[in-house]
Amino acid sequence: MDIKQLKTFICVAETGSLSAASDRLRLAQPALSRHIKLLEHEIGVQLFARHVRGMTLTEPGEKLLGRVSGLIRQLEQSVDDIRSNDRVIKGNVAIGLMPSVNTVFAVRLVERVRRELPEVTLRVVEGYSGHLIEWLQRGDLDISFLYGPAADLHLPCKELLYEDIGLISPPGSLPELGPQIRIADAAHLPLVLPSRPHGIRMLVDNAAVKAGVSLNIALRGDAFWVLKSLVIDGSYHAFIPLSAVTEEVKAGMLEARTVVSPSIRRQLVMAMPPDRSNTRATDAVINILSSEIAAMIKEGVWKADPESDLVDDI
Repeated sequence: MDIKQLKTFICVAETGSLSAASDRLRLAQPALSRHIKLLEHEIGVQLFARHVRGMTLTEPGEKLLGRVSGLIRQLEQSVDDIRSNDRVIKGNVAIGLMPSVNTVFAVRLVERVRRELPEVTLRVVEGYSGHLIEWLQRGDLDISFLYGPAADLHLPCKELLYEDIGLISPPGSLPELGPQIRIADAAHLPLVLPSRPHGIRMLVDNAAVKAGVSLNIALRGDAFWVLKSLVIDGSYHAFIPLSAVTEEVKAGMLEARTVVSPSIRRQLVMAMPPDRSNTRATDAVINILSSEIAAMIKEGVWKADPESDLVDDI
């Protein structure tokens, strides 16, 4: 077993086919196939199920991926870190974002990293909290945004901000309601919400319990863009972080209202993998990330209350 075989294994697992892995690694398919067969022979188990649509991991393959992907990334990053000198920061940094945060933040982050850290390759991975925590713990991610509270995550964290979860509606659909509403005012509306245990769903359910009301959940949708699209279509209402619909509200595609009595707020934190030191590239991206969020809050682009960890950047 060697590192080339493991890197081939990881790439085929991520892309789902030898042809896609060949394009990414710039190696001929027969060579990649030989690496996989040698690895399977050495371990003594079949790692992939082959079919006409590509290759999928077997159960032993899933276990091996979970064990080695983070280790290989750490090894590659360590080499990149040693190659870097004091003047030029080089390396690869993988950051995990929830869909609602990705909408608000990803483009600004990527553009600023490209300007200020031209030798750093940034990989943005979108996922829900449960998946992001798993990828962070096994070392596939270097940084991830997660919902707080930080103490519940048992990971190194920087507390970033609190932001409001508001009610979004089709324009003109609720003329009797002002910009602030009680959750009881929305109880009768046909709502589209994520399934439990999605973070936003848990916050909304807890607020409804506090208010002593039952919500009319007409449809469940776990994809963020689906929630927005259904509301824009005019059939439903939804609870979504207000920062994630700023552009749609400005364009007149949606109406947004802040919920009070009780308010619905979420804490956003930045988490790092446990038991692992950051590379210079990761630390540089974290500094840019914190600075950019602080700037967005100051500009009013991201309507949120900064945590103490972020206040110094504002």
